[in-house]
This record gives sequence, C-alpha cells and structure tokens, in this order.
Amino acid sequence: MNTGDWRKAETAARYRPSWPIGTPAATAEAETATARRLWRPLMTARLAVALALLGLEGLGWLAGQTPSWVVALCVGFAALAGLGLSLPPPAAGAAAGSARWLVTVWADLLVFGLLEAFAPGGLNFTPLFVWPVLLAAVLGPRLLALGTASAATLMLLARAWQLEPAAGNAAWLQAAVTGTGLLVVALLASHLTARLAGEAAAARRSRAQAQLQAEVNRLIANALGEGIVVAGADARPRYVNPAAARMLGVDDTSGSPDELAERVAHSVAWRPLAQWLRPAGAPAAPAVRDLALPRPDGCAQRVRAQLQTARGPDDTRTHILLLQDLHALEQRVHTEKLAAMGRVSAAVAHEIRNPLAAIAQASALLQEDDPSPAQRRLLTLIEQNVRRLNRTIDDVLEAARNPLPDGGREGGHATLALDATVDALLEEWLQQRPQGARLQRQRGAADTRVTFDAEHLRRVLTNLLDNADRHASGAPGAIRVETARQGERATLVVWSDSAPIEPPLREHLFEPFASSHSRSSGLGLYLSRELCRRYDADLTHEAAHRHGRAGNAFVVSLPAS
Repeated sequence: MNTGDWRKAETAARYRPSWPIGTPAATAEAETATARRLWRPLMTARLAVALALLGLEGLGWLAGQTPSWVVALCVGFAALAGLGLSLPPPAAGAAAGSARWLVTVWADLLVFGLLEAFAPGGLNFTPLFVWPVLLAAVLGPRLLALGTASAATLMLLARAWQLEPAAGNAAWLQAAVTGTGLLVVALLASHLTARLAGEAAAARRSRAQAQLQAEVNRLIANALGEGIVVAGADARPRYVNPAAARMLGVDDTSGSPDELAERVAHSVAWRPLAQWLRPAGAPAAPAVRDLALPRPDGCAQRVRAQLQTARGPDDTRTHILLLQDLHALEQRVHTEKLAAMGRVSAAVAHEIRNPLAAIAQASALLQEDDPSPAQRRLLTLIEQNVRRLNRTIDDVLEAARNPLPDGGREGGHATLALDATVDALLEEWLQQRPQGARLQRQRGAADTRVTFDAEHLRRVLTNLLDNADRHASGAPGAIRVETARQGERATLVVWSDSAPIEPPLREHLFEPFASSHSRSSGLGLYLSRELCRRYDADLTHEAAHRHGRAGNAFVVSLPAS
C-alpha cells in the first residue's frame, strides 16, 4: 500500500470533504457514489437517534415530567432527520455554512444544546454532542469538524457557568474534559476518514490499472498468430484467443470470451487436449507435443502444443497451452530456406559471370575464323545458351537486390500514358516474337496516366507475354492484352487460353524458383510482382474466360494518377 496517498489526503482534508480525497477529477461519479453510500447509513442512524429521543421524551410527557416544548423540539428534530435522509449528500467542497450542513450538523448541535440547557428531569444529554462531531468529521471538511467540536465545547462551558452556584468547579472540569474529548474525536475521525479515503482512492486506481492491463493483454492475445488456451484443473478452457479457436475447428470467434471458451470446450479437437490436461496425463514440467487434432470437416489440424502448469496459493492448478500451426511453421522454415537460397544463388551468379563472359568472347573469336556450317551451328547454340544464362543471372541478381527505402517506392518518375506505353512496349515485343492474329489488343484506359518507370513496366509486360507465348495455344485470340480504368485504379491484363494451373503450383506461383517449365528460372513472376509493389501496384492471377474460352489472366492493378 502506498502510504503517501493518505498523507496527501490528510493535508487536503482541512478544506475538502474526507471521502473524495486523493481521487482524480475523472472519478467524480465514483466519488458521488461513495458519498451516497456514507450519507444514507449516517442519516439512517441520525433518524434512529431522533426517534429514540422522541420516544424517551414522549414517555416523560405522558408521565407528566417533560414539558410540551421538549416533545415539540424532539418532533422537529425527527422531522429534520427524515428530511436529511431524503436529501442528496453535500457537494464536494461545500462551505461549513451551506444549507446541507445547517439542517444536519448545526441543527443537531442546536437541539442537543437546548436539551442540555433547559430540559428538566436531570437527564444528561452531553454524550449526544459526539454525534454531530462525528457527522462533520466523516462527511465534511476538517474545518467543519473542528468548528462543530468547538461550538459543542462552548455550549458545555455555558452550561457549567449556568450550574456554577450549585455544582461549583466540578461542572467546569466536566465541560473541559468533554470538550477536549470532542476535539480529539474530531481530529481522529477526520484523520482516519482521510486515511481510509486515500486507501480507497489507491484501490480504485489499482483496479483501473489492472483493468487496463487486462484489456491490453486481451488485445495482444487476440492479435497473436499463436494460440493461447488457459484451462482449469478440471481440463475445461477458461480463456481461448481467436487463433487457438480457429486451430481447434471453431470458426465463429464472435461473442464474449466465456462464449468462445464454451464453444471450444464442446469441439471435437478439444477432447485429446483435455485428456492430456487431466491429472493422470498432465506433466509437472513443461512439455511439448506435436498433435493431429480432428476437425468437424473430417480433416486433421497439425499443431505443436506446449503445456505449462501453474499452481496457485491454494494449490489449484491452471494449465496454459500454447498452440502453433505446424503448417505455418513449415512455411516459415521454407521461406527462410528460400531466402538463404537466394543469397547463395546471388553469390553463385557473380562467380558464374566471369567464366560465362570468357565463353562468349571465345565463341565470338571462333566466329571470326570462318567456321564450317556444322561449327557455326554449334557456335550459335553456344551463344544462345550464353544469352539464356546471362538472362537467368540477371534475374537472380535482381531478386537478391535489397528493397528500396520508404517501402520500396521510387520517386522522381514521370507519369505514363498507360495505353500509349503498352502499345509501344507491345510493338517492341512483337518485333522479336511475331504473333499475327494469335494476339489481340483491347484498349480501355484512354487518357489514363500511371506512375511507373517505363523500363520496369517493360520488364513486367515482357515477363507476362513470354509466359503467355510459352503456354497459350496457336488459335487466333489465344493471347489478349487489355487495359481498363476502374475508379481510382487502372488495370493491365495479359490473358491466355493456357491450361489451368495446378493447385500445388498455384499456391507458390509468385514465389522465387517456382516454375513448371524446365528452361525457366522461376523468377519472372516473382520479380514482376516485386517491381509492381515499388509503385503501389499489385500483380495477381485469376482463372478467367474470354469469348467462351477458359484461360489464365495475370492482372496488374495500378493507382491512376
């Protein structure tokens, strides 16, 4: 507990009510609720005191020993007590002379003073003065409590002066002792109230911080890709994050955490895990298992489960399960292997280039010696393979390049007219690979400009056209190049009537070295997508039909300038 809170509260309590001390302004509603909780019990006790006093004096009036004005005074006191019970608590910082204190503390003090001074019958009403002092010390500022105790002391001294001829010094001594006790009660009650209020404020702040931390933990757990399951000693889940629910075959992750945990508890995948968590199977030390969990669709979900068991103060056990999708782990390992292969390939490509240049130079020198037709065919074959190897090396080195800064976006490029640029690049490609009626062009992006480097757009379009030329049929319209404008985006589509891409290859279509062609490096689509991403564009594949023919479309989506 932070003891500094109640000391600060005690210092401020002289001029502020004791119950809200130490709480920030943001908890004004909580302060009002606290005041209401204190106000009603104290006002109820005040009404009980008033009714008991009225009953006592009423019996004396019936016996002829109490005058009527005393009963009337007690009736008025009971009415004020009932009124105080129906009123709201005083506002924080209310002055000592405010209306709420006039009808409570000061009214009580006046009633008890009148009864002490003028009520016949020899009754001693001095103990009643403790009540308004306590009321002021608990609900009001310390200044009000000390003022109430001082006023009560003055009344007792006045009563001692009134009784001096008969009681002598004993009345003065009694008044002084009682007044001193009232001042001590005011100080102690105000001090204890301030201290308790400071502790309550610290508890409220701790509770708010704990709730905030719990909310942060919940958000972090919900955003994790790994599954987290917290289960009790009875092997029933108490908390399940969405990733764990999906691994356990529960696709509906909506609702409260309790509802999600209940859905997981009734899933078929939870049964083998529950068997593992039961006392006979749960290990004392952390354990790791690779499990194939059944799913509602009949398939199996391969997960790696790590179990840790924690024991509470009362020796109750709590199981914490960390679940990882084995398929995702394998994909991550595969990606890391690809990255390592890329670095190795780049190093190998650098080493190959020098001997390859020597082979090209030797081939060129042999061409100058007037070779025979058979030798010329062999030299042509050598030159073709040298060019092919050079192109593969260029692709490997481009794939190994580091991304550009600022997310890979190159700056300073002029915008291009999409239709005109595609037409120029297509004409250049057709000079190398004439197609005739096999290739058709459809323009739909007139006056549309995009931000893209012309050389990079040439490489992307050339890669897509080379793939289409390699896999399309020889029928007219087997290859189509289309441009279009769709809102704020422009699209460039290269479609061919090639055979459907098999699912295993389609899943890795844009990964490095993924190719179904033996003479391809498998880097063309990967590099094309990387080039597109430098300009906030994207390259995707989709199965599409054109004029009733099935085929494959590669779509480049670009932001229109």
